Amino acid sequence: MTTSRHLVLGTAFLSLAMLGASVPPARAQEDVKQTTPTEEKPDPLKRQPTDKEKFAQQKALRQELKGVYKKWLDEDVRWIITDQEMQAFKHLSNDEERDQFIEQFWLRRNPNPDSPDNEYRDEHYRRIAYANEHFAAGKPGWKTDRGHIYISFGKPDSIDSHPSGGNYERPMEEGGGSTSTFPFEVWHYRYLEGIGDNIDIEFVDTCMCGDYHMTIDRSEKDALKYVPGAGSTLYEQMGQSSKTDRFSGGGLEQLGTGPMSSMNQSKQFDRLNQYAKLMAAPEIKFKDLEAYMVTSKILTGPPFLFDVRTDYVKVTNDTVLVPITLQIRNKDITFQNKDGVATGTVNILGHISNLNHRVLYTFEEPVMVQVPSELLGRMQNNASVYWKSFPMRPGLYKVDIVIKDVNNPDHIGRWQRSINVPKYDDDRLAVSSLILADQMERVPSKDIGAGNFVIGNTRIRPRVSAGGVQPVTFHRNQNLNFWMQVYNLGIDEKSKQNGAKIEYQLTNTVTNQMILNTEELTSKTSPNSDQVTLERSLPLSSLEPGKYQLTIKVDDGVSKQQIAESAPFVVD
Repeated sequence: MTTSRHLVLGTAFLSLAMLGASVPPARAQEDVKQTTPTEEKPDPLKRQPTDKEKFAQQKALRQELKGVYKKWLDEDVRWIITDQEMQAFKHLSNDEERDQFIEQFWLRRNPNPDSPDNEYRDEHYRRIAYANEHFAAGKPGWKTDRGHIYISFGKPDSIDSHPSGGNYERPMEEGGGSTSTFPFEVWHYRYLEGIGDNIDIEFVDTCMCGDYHMTIDRSEKDALKYVPGAGSTLYEQMGQSSKTDRFSGGGLEQLGTGPMSSMNQSKQFDRLNQYAKLMAAPEIKFKDLEAYMVTSKILTGPPFLFDVRTDYVKVTNDTVLVPITLQIRNKDITFQNKDGVATGTVNILGHISNLNHRVLYTFEEPVMVQVPSELLGRMQNNASVYWKSFPMRPGLYKVDIVIKDVNNPDHIGRWQRSINVPKYDDDRLAVSSLILADQMERVPSKDIGAGNFVIGNTRIRPRVSAGGVQPVTFHRNQNLNFWMQVYNLGIDEKSKQNGAKIEYQLTNTVTNQMILNTEELTSKTSPNSDQVTLERSLPLSSLEPGKYQLTIKVDDGVSKQQIAESAPFVVD
């Protein structure tokens, strides 16, 4: 849990000195003559160029982009460079600026800036090499549709390949019946950020030359579509429609009338929308914040400081829930008073990307804080918390977050870190993050697993440490709520029960005095489960102000494994 505070301020001062000179008497008359007003001609360097001149300049500029720079722009980064970056690169005036731009281009996409290697750049060129090796068809593989999708989104989760075409039993959503097809492939992605879940992308080779092109018309792979009386659909076989009906209804697909034809027509706009998203970057709600995320734009105002906490909770062997909690101090937000209400608004934009710098998740949301104007002073010492959770696979990721104070446009903050989502192996005792919270309560059954701060059936609002290094603070009139899950408890083969001991310890870290030491057995609380959830609340009124540490130890008597997790906190 860390924070990042970046501020670059630049100030330049220029002083002018007035110079004086005396004129010799012998040249006085000559100087007077020179002061006679003459008609001034416009400076050709300062006048606005004509449209013809602008076109000539742009043409000359395009001619300068040649060699390695033209190849880099037109081939190497064709599928990953943004329109803004492309225009900026085309307007650079010399090779030194272009070299610096390329260096910053890859640096901005480096998931681990502290590493001497750039995993994203290496993976990108590996994908290009793979596309050239596997998808070439009379042209380089990176130019093909399959190469484009592979370079942009990586390897699909599964591929349904029909390299020779041939006999094909249509599914009902395509009209049913049998036909013969051209070679085709369907690439399936379980999830693509900004596009959706369970994305199927179809490629068809109608020229039989190995050049598969992406299509949104599933009938395009039908090799018998234009052959009368051949490859009939189910309704055509039953006499309820004719083959000519396929070409008379309009629309994106020529599947013909069938059991699900009305449903297919209602989804045509969805297919067109999906195609557009596959070919273009997802729209960003806060484009001004995106500029701070993808460039080295200098912050001109005071830094907008905020704190971030990341937690990890196992969902399945391959999926980990990663809640991200932002904490913003109210005194750092600019409030405006209107009709007795003080309102502050903060725009939040975040990206989560993998090692290949492919953005997996984008979250963007305005957060509003409203308090009665007379209570604003009292609320300044409080903090506002924003929470978002994401299902992710184990591995290394990069998180970028930018926030903006709407009532003070120059008040910008940025947080950038790499996170390592843990892998929970079946044979190893493990725990989730230990979360200290100021609020924890059960949620109604309809809200289980959904909503802000909800993990499973519990709503838990984490406390976030200031600066990422300071312990979280609680007041004596509050409860210390803590939450943690334990995974992969051993199950005895005979009794079919677990046998772990959970020990809770509370220690004063200044005096090293043990304030609390208690334990419980999982066989008494959840005897038949290999996973247990620990939820406890501890009143702090009996504790003196000071620094403390909560430690939870798990001793599994069946698997003979131990594990412990600790969290410091302060009572004031």
